[in-house]
Amino acid sequence: MNDGTIPLPWLVIRQDDNGNRYRVGRYATQAEAQKIADSLDARGHKQLYWVERIGQSRNGDGSRAAGNGRRGGTRN
Repeated sequence: MNDGTIPLPWLVIRQDDNGNRYRVGRYATQAEAQKIADSLDARGHKQLYWVERIGQSRNGDGSRAAGNGRRGGTRN
């Protein structure tokens, strides 16, 4: 069944300096999600931003379980 909605499989995730993670948004393409993550990262806050595809998340040690999303840099 096609309900006419566009799939949004790409997530931008934010992790604060306490290790709490939040979904910032969902996007149709990896490029769109990466553009948002890069713009947020450029603001210079301490949070870490990265892109991941739904179903492909980071392990507890910060490494990616699967996927090819790029993480943003950390700020001090």
